[in-house]
Amino acid sequence: MAIADNRQRIMPMPDDREAARSQRLGYSEAVRLTNPINADLRGEVDDKYQYSSENKDSMVHGWISSDPSVGFWVITPSNEFKSGGPVRQDLTSHAGPTSLAIFVSSHYAGDDIVPRVRNGEYWKKVFGPVFIYLNSASTKSDPKLLWEDAKKQARVEEGSWPYKFPASMDFQKSEQRGSVSGRLLVVDETISVLMRIHYSVRPANNDYVNGSAAFVGLASPGEAGCWQRESKGYQFWVRADVNGNFFIKNVRTGVYNLYAWVPGFIGDYKSSVNITVTSGNHIDLGNLVYNPPRDGPTLWEIGIPDRSAAEFFVPDPYPYYINRLYVNHPDRFRQYGLWERYADLYPDQDLMYTVGVSDYKKDWFYAHVTRKHGQASYQATTWQIKFPLNNVHRNGTYKLRLALASAVLSEIQVRFNNPIVQQPAHFTTGVIGRDNSIARHGIHGLYWLFSIDVDSSWLLEGDNTIFLTQTRSESPFEGVMYDYIRLEAPA
Repeated sequence: MAIADNRQRIMPMPDDREAARSQRLGYSEAVRLTNPINADLRGEVDDKYQYSSENKDSMVHGWISSDPSVGFWVITPSNEFKSGGPVRQDLTSHAGPTSLAIFVSSHYAGDDIVPRVRNGEYWKKVFGPVFIYLNSASTKSDPKLLWEDAKKQARVEEGSWPYKFPASMDFQKSEQRGSVSGRLLVVDETISVLMRIHYSVRPANNDYVNGSAAFVGLASPGEAGCWQRESKGYQFWVRADVNGNFFIKNVRTGVYNLYAWVPGFIGDYKSSVNITVTSGNHIDLGNLVYNPPRDGPTLWEIGIPDRSAAEFFVPDPYPYYINRLYVNHPDRFRQYGLWERYADLYPDQDLMYTVGVSDYKKDWFYAHVTRKHGQASYQATTWQIKFPLNNVHRNGTYKLRLALASAVLSEIQVRFNNPIVQQPAHFTTGVIGRDNSIARHGIHGLYWLFSIDVDSSWLLEGDNTIFLTQTRSESPFEGVMYDYIRLEAPA
């Protein structure tokens, strides 16, 4: 199976997943191979969710046979008909050998993303076309040569989009479509040094910085960020260049909002007016300015605002549950059972993070999960953030920015200098999320941003502690992944 340059492996056979050859794990999709036909795979975990990919990275995937040398590939030349935007994850291939072209699913998002048509509503949508490609070699050559050829063909198909051959009137050809361009600038007067270094943020002038590498897209009109739950319409996404310039081509005619988010900054951008794309027309939006949420200067921050928990501590897998593909691999989070490592690392006391002393790469667990207690029960967990304040502005309001990269039937309660869970929390998210990213080996699901007013009376001069309690504890998969946390002083 081949999904990417660094995600290729010999796969188990369908029979290997039967009860006589495997051990079922915490959910039906995951099994441990106890007696596989290929003895080299004995002891490994097989789980189709370990091979998920983001939409933007899932242009080509498939299978290679070495004898005879044949490749079978699913090529998706455009993601315009897929739901949830460029970083939405979904399945690719799994044991079977199965190769998938996913049009609609609730994976890594929940039921909110499933299209619902009610009360006589008129709706139609074109899915695809998807290109099925077979290649071969005359000899038993390196099978990866077939992968390289498939990638080359994928680039050809992408360049041929939109296809000319579909007869349906609902599939618009190139001359029937339009395009949109512009430049995204960001105004954030107190960008941290960390952001400037990590993202090489370039000043455009004294007031703006370039929206470098921003994700910019057109999707159905709605609220800022609604595109990640949208599935009825079409979406067209590109990455801006280092200067924030973007060009979106081959856009179907229709009415859209322009949306964006910029790595290194929290929140979502949305155009102030709807954009109407007509056949053969190009719209230049000029300079667009995004003002990320900001009330005052940063007192401290944890993580990088990139809608992922990948920068935090991802533990080594249990040797008993290993998938060798992800040993010494950038996607080390795709191993089975990592959520249970939290209880190993924190058997009696929960995570405590001290600002200015702790390192989020080593000391902040990638997922705020439950702790296993006994054989079949789980406990709620409370994390602590400790930080000093030399003085407290008693006439101002502080702001806590809490950005989540994933949530699974979770509730985060926030308390300042008050560890007593029985007392009302200063803030609660309520029960949120159904993206299942913890169980499905994702490092993110849907993005959530909470901006919490912090009354100065809650803070102390000297040492302070924020208590983050994940209250739900019915399963090992309830929890959140944090993206980024920031405390701002009053304006």
